[in-house]
Amino acid sequence: MVEQIPVTAPEREPERQIFFIEKCKKWVQEEETKLQRDLTVSIQTMGCQMNARDSEKLLAIFEMMGYKPTEDAVADFVLYNTCTVRENANQKLYGRLGYLKRQKSQNSHMKIGICGCMMQEPTAVEKIRTSYPFVDLVFGTHNVYQLAEIFYHQLLNDVLYVDVWDKPGEVVEDHLPSVRKYPFKGSVNIAYGCDKFCTFCIVPHVRGRERSREPEEILKEVKDLVKSGAKEVMLLGQNVNSYGKTLKNPITFAKLLEMVEQVDGLERIRFMTPHPKDITDEMIDVMAKSKKICNQLHFPLQSGSDRLLKKMNRHYTKKQYMDWVDKIKEKIPDVALTTDIIVGFPGETEEDFLETMDVIRKARYASVYSFIYSKRTGTPAAKMPDQVPEDIIKDRFDRMLAEIHKISAEIHKAGVGKVEEVLFEEINAQDSTMITGRLTNNDLVHCKGDASLIGKILPVKLTESMGFYYIGELVK
Repeated sequence: MVEQIPVTAPEREPERQIFFIEKCKKWVQEEETKLQRDLTVSIQTMGCQMNARDSEKLLAIFEMMGYKPTEDAVADFVLYNTCTVRENANQKLYGRLGYLKRQKSQNSHMKIGICGCMMQEPTAVEKIRTSYPFVDLVFGTHNVYQLAEIFYHQLLNDVLYVDVWDKPGEVVEDHLPSVRKYPFKGSVNIAYGCDKFCTFCIVPHVRGRERSREPEEILKEVKDLVKSGAKEVMLLGQNVNSYGKTLKNPITFAKLLEMVEQVDGLERIRFMTPHPKDITDEMIDVMAKSKKICNQLHFPLQSGSDRLLKKMNRHYTKKQYMDWVDKIKEKIPDVALTTDIIVGFPGETEEDFLETMDVIRKARYASVYSFIYSKRTGTPAAKMPDQVPEDIIKDRFDRMLAEIHKISAEIHKAGVGKVEEVLFEEINAQDSTMITGRLTNNDLVHCKGDASLIGKILPVKLTESMGFYYIGELVK
């Protein structure tokens, strides 16, 4: 049994969390002695790159406490890092909890935790309290760094412990380590939250309003990643184009990109996700002249209809969007443009849909993240009249996918025969004689090779296009 929290617990961070990590580590060691084996942890990540980045931080804290990571769905501690962008994500979690209830009934030492965006919804937390009381701890998006302290509170009484902040506090810089999936690349949060309040999106309500990190802290983290072997860094924010506006000494995202570009040893820079409303000539110019920023730009459209864009609260028109697309392609001719599109938003007519198809044909996206609209409780769009029938949505979705696949195949076919640099990431899951990597435009490439190539950037001749990926040959 753990002792009560001593009055000597530090107030400052990260010293306070290191204090609780040591307390939890002692408990883990005692449990391992009883069980005569290591304790394992499995973090199941649902959602976006921001969630994945949070999971890296959480895993590092678990490892500091003594847990051994496993990819198995069942472990001594299973933590679900949840998404809540779509309603079915919630149902998926409840299904998994039902399965774990049976597992936990057979393993009294097992712990189950839930964190992330879904836990910022009071109704979801209440459902966990009432329908899934076997869960051990719940926390949200704003206090991820407090995992050890939250866990310690749960250990004191061995009942469900909930610690969800209604609003974010100050930005807590990342003074605790994280565990990266790939040692040769990593992600860095540059900002948290969003101020756009698109009518279909729950993110501002669960992630809070925009808060930017200080550029000096971001640069320090990037440099530390490079020192530890990272060649590629992904800068993350719900809207990276708004970076710097909340700082005491505001700077633009373009200026931050220029600063990151100067980090010695860094070879590739990516970022997610910009918003069309806040894109600037300055950012495009920085991308165009950069030797490190990858030639891919994710530029979410959502719809090509001005009427629907207004209902979505997107703050731009089809013409404004296409003017930016033309400018981007003029200054960065080889850019791989990608986007998000929603089909079946409330009130969408055939004419609205055809406006979206027109943008797809003119913008010629390398790939599209396409979604069938689904109601998201808590968003204005969920209450809008004229919800589109499922059969009509499916027909439009299928027609759109056919056009997307056609354009993407044409774009990728044009790349055959070229020699491009590939950052090799892992052995191919289907063929162990092949190795898989990514071009600067984020396309996948598979070619003959072994594990010695992982983490290296090497020239590859693209010999065959398979629609959304390439087969290639190493250039000797």
